[in-house]
Amino acid sequence: MIEYIVGHINYWLIVAIMMVGLYTLMSRSNLIKKLAGLSMFQTAVILFYVSLGKVTGGTVPIISEKYSLYSNPLPQVLMLTAIVVGVATTALGFALVIRIKEAYNTVEENEISAMDEKE
Repeated sequence: MIEYIVGHINYWLIVAIMMVGLYTLMSRSNLIKKLAGLSMFQTAVILFYVSLGKVTGGTVPIISEKYSLYSNPLPQVLMLTAIVVGVATTALGFALVIRIKEAYNTVEENEISAMDEKE
């Protein structure tokens, strides 16, 4: 049992990072902290896909008679795209938080909701 846990330690760490991000996203009312939780969750998903793409003993996909086991580069390529999209999404989220701060003078979600209900 302990060999199984140690052998899959990267997955346990990824799940821990994912749960911390999800907890932060759901439990905080501060919009900046919510963006930080979302970023942590996204990073955990990217780490998960990259670690799934690793083939032990595999080589780069260059055809040669010396190699018979190849590593698929598609998960890494897709995660590079996900990183770019994630940075853009986070930047847009921060821009929206700045506009919300200018409009409501707060970044707390419950205070913004209370102000909207008054109007």
